[in-house]
Amino acid sequence: MAISAEILNQYKKIDTEYIDELLKEEIRMNEKKIVVLDDDPTGVQTVHDISVFTNWKKESIKKAFMEEQKLFYIMTNSRGMTAEQTTKTHQEIAQVVEEVAKEMGQEYIFISRSDSTLRGHYPLETELLKKQYEEYTGKPVDGEILCPFFKEGGRFTIENIHYVKYGDELVPANETEFAKDKTFGYQGATMPEYVEEKTQGRFRKEEVVCITLEDIHDGNIDKIEGQLMAVSEFQKVVVNAVDYEDIKVFCVALYRAMAKGKTFLFRTAAAIVKVMGGISDQPLLTREQMVVKESKNGGIIVVGSHTEKTTKQVEHLRELKDLVFIELDATLVKNDEAFKEEVERCLKLEEECIQTGKTVCCYTSRRQITADTGDKEDELLLSVKISDAVQSLVGRLQVEPSFIIAKGGITSSDVGTKALRVEQANVLGQIKPGIPVWQTGKESKFPTIPYVIFPGNVGDDTTLKEAVEVFM
Repeated sequence: MAISAEILNQYKKIDTEYIDELLKEEIRMNEKKIVVLDDDPTGVQTVHDISVFTNWKKESIKKAFMEEQKLFYIMTNSRGMTAEQTTKTHQEIAQVVEEVAKEMGQEYIFISRSDSTLRGHYPLETELLKKQYEEYTGKPVDGEILCPFFKEGGRFTIENIHYVKYGDELVPANETEFAKDKTFGYQGATMPEYVEEKTQGRFRKEEVVCITLEDIHDGNIDKIEGQLMAVSEFQKVVVNAVDYEDIKVFCVALYRAMAKGKTFLFRTAAAIVKVMGGISDQPLLTREQMVVKESKNGGIIVVGSHTEKTTKQVEHLRELKDLVFIELDATLVKNDEAFKEEVERCLKLEEECIQTGKTVCCYTSRRQITADTGDKEDELLLSVKISDAVQSLVGRLQVEPSFIIAKGGITSSDVGTKALRVEQANVLGQIKPGIPVWQTGKESKFPTIPYVIFPGNVGDDTTLKEAVEVFM
């Protein structure tokens, strides 16, 4: 049942200066590299001046381990994969990371960064990482931290219920459109129920350890540390949080438990990554910070996400009179020849517009496409085929746009890796809260241009329009 967002203001404030000092010291003493496996490119929505690698070749991972920063991202795009594909991907990554870590004498932590509305290959991905980590290091993984809190996207966990903010209301995640996802849907109303449902009863809701807001706001670090020290056999730990200070309190206890020998894996949204890595706050990016080479060409916005939020954002984007809108008829996807002709039509039109200085928005028709078989894996394969077509509208461009915005997780991943062929990008920061911007690498199709990765489930109705206006 939805509750008023006013509840967020009712919790007592924490002494941030005191907690910041404690956390800074714990981070300083911990020498483990944080390896973030991101199931789509949106996970860098809280950090800046951090590297993202789109492959897991040994030379790439070695380069990442040699960087001064405590953490780096490997973009897996596994939310757009089948279970079989994500299994292969995670096994490969775990092996390469272990090889590099062993050669460099460096310990590491795995964070599986996924959707703040609880979609994705869970528990498959963390179970794969656990198995590989234990096999390679000989150390048991004591617990798994679940922390879907993501303030920038309006995601809060209160009394073990994860909420999504809609206007002035907080709606339980299991009552939102995201929980009805054809591939990754769920019904559990509380996080412990979600765990039991997703693990098919292997981890019962009664066994889930819950870190309460009361203990966090009372600054009861010793008690939280004690809860973490008691965790064993990959027990699940749910973190309640309504603000970043809550995550900081938890992380002080977490780092202390790890210093005493406890080992954890993480299944989280983007917020805790920022805190664990000690990443500072930074103002939203300006046009001058993003555009390093001026161009008379227009930009391009590609929209693949089908969430209700995205559809509303595209409607408001139409208020910008100088934009040209091109609809890709995705209903043709089951007819190869017709779909190919449709892609060619869109590509020709967008090139003409960009070359004459007009910014274009290419979006897929809003009707949901379903597989004739009704099979979840077939549904995913169809959506991947559509995303391939959408990314080709960037990848086959003969003219360089002044900026690129990709809307949707799978879409933004495909545009980054397949269309732009980025191998390593620098995260400049965020153009709007929770909306990250990459500066593409020199090896990419369009080097050093700003690439905005806009999640399908983030922002208000006008946020996409506001992001585009920054470039206009």
